[in-house]
Amino acid sequence: MTTPALLPLSGRRIPTLSPGASSFPHHRATLRLSEKFILLLILSAFITLCFGAFFFLPDNSKHKRFDFGLEDVLIPHIESEKEYVQSYKYLGTIIDDKLKFEANCAAMMKHAWDSYRQYGWGHNELKPIAKKGHSTNIFGNSQMGATIVDALDTLYIMGLHDEFKDAQEWIEQNLDFSVNAEVSVFEVNIRFIGGLLAAYYLSGQEVFKVKAVQLAEKLLPAFNTPTGIPWAMVNLKSGVGRNWGWASAGSSILAEFGTLHMEFVHLTYLTGNPAYYQKVMHIRKLLAKMDRPNGLYPNYLNPRTGRWGQHHTSVGGLGDSFYEYLLKAWLMSDKTDTEARKTYDDAIEAIERHLIRKSNGGLTFIGEWKNGHLERKMGHLTCFAGGMFALGADGSPDDKAGHYLQLGAEIAHTCHESYDRTVLKLGPEAFKFDSGLEAVAVRQNEKYYILRPEVIETYWYMWRFTHDPKYRQWGWEAVQAIDKYCRVSGGFSGVKDVYSSNPTYDDVQQSFFLAETLKYLYLLFSSDELLPLENWVFNTEAHPLPVLMSFILHSGWAGVWFCITMNQHLK
Repeated sequence: MTTPALLPLSGRRIPTLSPGASSFPHHRATLRLSEKFILLLILSAFITLCFGAFFFLPDNSKHKRFDFGLEDVLIPHIESEKEYVQSYKYLGTIIDDKLKFEANCAAMMKHAWDSYRQYGWGHNELKPIAKKGHSTNIFGNSQMGATIVDALDTLYIMGLHDEFKDAQEWIEQNLDFSVNAEVSVFEVNIRFIGGLLAAYYLSGQEVFKVKAVQLAEKLLPAFNTPTGIPWAMVNLKSGVGRNWGWASAGSSILAEFGTLHMEFVHLTYLTGNPAYYQKVMHIRKLLAKMDRPNGLYPNYLNPRTGRWGQHHTSVGGLGDSFYEYLLKAWLMSDKTDTEARKTYDDAIEAIERHLIRKSNGGLTFIGEWKNGHLERKMGHLTCFAGGMFALGADGSPDDKAGHYLQLGAEIAHTCHESYDRTVLKLGPEAFKFDSGLEAVAVRQNEKYYILRPEVIETYWYMWRFTHDPKYRQWGWEAVQAIDKYCRVSGGFSGVKDVYSSNPTYDDVQQSFFLAETLKYLYLLFSSDELLPLENWVFNTEAHPLPVLMSFILHSGWAGVWFCITMNQHLK
């Protein structure tokens, strides 16, 4: 039986043998017995190595593009009219064609994209009222087309291929990281590196991988601190880093330095460069050695001294995605990174004990721990945790899967109430649970809605795990509210007061609205076969990255290098 060649035939240099012909020069017609033995030994070792590599290579079947046609796997399947109507019957009415179109998240995405394309092309974000480009200090003074990169995978998933092609062409021709700009390491990682990697895995276009690696190299100098905890910001040209002036005596922020693992592990997987993996694993090991007050992780850590800053713990802003990435590191490793899972379980146990409470009205909420005191306030950002609890239910210790799925449902209900108790049916930035008020914002500077995705993110995860139709109904309510109150002629804008029947706009179309909010809404009404959760893990900006085999994460680096090299040949 003929053994198939592991390496490409065109690359082989072993001469072809003819029956009865000598394979060596005529003056050596025969081999001595010792030479035959050595040759056989070498051949056996080579065959063993090749077959071992073949079976333990990174599992490309997890990267759907290598084994299947994209059209069959990733492009959304259009439901038949009967299926579409059936999925909305719980609303108590059959939605007509016009309303279906308005509810179509792809149409909302196209309006947001076309507006940006017309008025803000190349700028980081859009001012949809003023109809011009917009940027914030997280991108420095650069114009790196954040919306273009952040929206790539959403365009692709929704089948907006002309728009995707325009985005790709802009990236090929204009995306340059050799600029004198001080950027947020965290934001650039989740939006740019995450967005580029997802676009690469979905489309197979090499330019996205190349750009992701180029940018990652620019971020590495941020880790040059006494502890290896990265600075919050780094200058892309000079490599000089620093922290936000307001962050607890020059501290780095838990949710920022703790939200690099997914992207950096994929960078090592794709490039063979162990530096990315080593950087994030160093952070994990350092945190594991530190004392934690009441088992909680404070939001601030000084990168010079390695000591905690202010004892403030939150599952919302400043802390949120640190916990998310512990869970997703385990999922991304095909559930073999048990260290990450154990760290997540211990953190959630402490959060349940100290931060999660039930209000007098029966609403479960997650407060914030400040210097030994629980503040009974929950942020919109915290609402992602409902989806996180559901995602992490399977694999929970002590057979608590049902408990965490129920906890996710309770958080989803609370966050829906924060929407439902406003005039616009859109959620405020933060809401309290004291003085007789529940799930309602009190301060004026907490009443705004900036097109955030976290509540809808939780709806989507809860739908995937329960198929309870109320989550689609709640998503439909959000679609209607966003389209009614946030849509303007120049795109979509946040609003300053969700309790006002005549709100004013903030005049910003956030890049995460296209990356996250619209994507999660679209997926909420799509088939579970679109980006199945057993194959894909979403980063904190909703960019899907494929699950990796455990071998690539846990073998020695020599083995990793060999497998990556062999993988390139096999492709």
